[in-house]
Amino acid sequence: MNYRLRYTPHTLNFKFDARTSRGAISQHQVYYLELWKEQSPEITGVGECAPLAGLSIDYRSDIEDKLQEVCDLINNSKVLLDLANTLPEELALLEWPAIRFALETALLDLANGGRHLLYDTTFTTGEQGIPINGLIWMGDKSFMQEQIKKKLKDGYNCLKLKIGGLSFETELEILQRIRETAGAADLTIRVDANGAFKPDEAFTNLERLAKYEIHSIEQPIRQGQLEHMQQLCAYTPVPIALDEELIGVQKSEEKLTLLQHIKPQYIILKPTLVGGLQASREWIQLAEKQSIGWWVTSALESNIGLNAISQFTATYNVAMSQGLGTGQLYYNNIASPLQIEQGRLWYQLQQQWGLLRDLG
Repeated sequence: MNYRLRYTPHTLNFKFDARTSRGAISQHQVYYLELWKEQSPEITGVGECAPLAGLSIDYRSDIEDKLQEVCDLINNSKVLLDLANTLPEELALLEWPAIRFALETALLDLANGGRHLLYDTTFTTGEQGIPINGLIWMGDKSFMQEQIKKKLKDGYNCLKLKIGGLSFETELEILQRIRETAGAADLTIRVDANGAFKPDEAFTNLERLAKYEIHSIEQPIRQGQLEHMQQLCAYTPVPIALDEELIGVQKSEEKLTLLQHIKPQYIILKPTLVGGLQASREWIQLAEKQSIGWWVTSALESNIGLNAISQFTATYNVAMSQGLGTGQLYYNNIASPLQIEQGRLWYQLQQQWGLLRDLG
């Protein structure tokens, strides 16, 4: 069976400058991979490659060269695909996790008829929504408070705040205001430091955050400081979730070693960054064996990538809020059945998918 593959670049434009402790971004360059059988070009599987600046190991100037190389290998039948199996070893793409995720998704989509329906679950039948957190982006105090007010009005019972961009005192003041407004019992609060804390200040900051009954903090110190992170996880008053720490850890034995050494309370899985859906599934299996909690988060993909991640997440019986609310960030996202209602992500069957050719 001969297959054809092509990629199409697309620049996503944010509705506002999305700020983290690493800086602000107003655009996001992504690449859509389209895969089809040569005999049946009308049925196409689609995946999204969306590496992030400053995070993805494959955010590189030569990524289009690599995408073209992968297309050539498949188009010239130098690598043979099988819809019944995962990617062949020749396309392990360990140094290119975003490409791996895109190709894996396109293959899965094509195997299921090219309808953007990757898994048959109560999510894709529209019967059940996935609980998600409301993401509060960094900005000045009034901007963050405005977002918080809107998310609470929209029915979210879990908020995630990006911290590290304002003074820590101001961020604590915002948390205090949230607790005064929403109450401790009614709202789960997560914070994401994106590695903003210095090791010598991290524990003191965690002690101060604990006052506000924080569910968890993502990546309090930057990745790669394994001994400091291990000590923090051992004694922290706020549960710690590893995020950036997982990036670039590809082999099974390396994943297990990391989890056994640091012993985090949670891990956060971003398929674009960790190498796809199968890689994420392996992280979950290893974490559960170590009694480590987890949740899945999108990484600023458009609705193509978000759809794949959401459907993957729905194959698990998740009760905890997931990080899947980023589909509303862009002016020029592709139209999809993904809709948010009352703090849950739904697959609305009456809504139609947009076409890649209409993006311009």
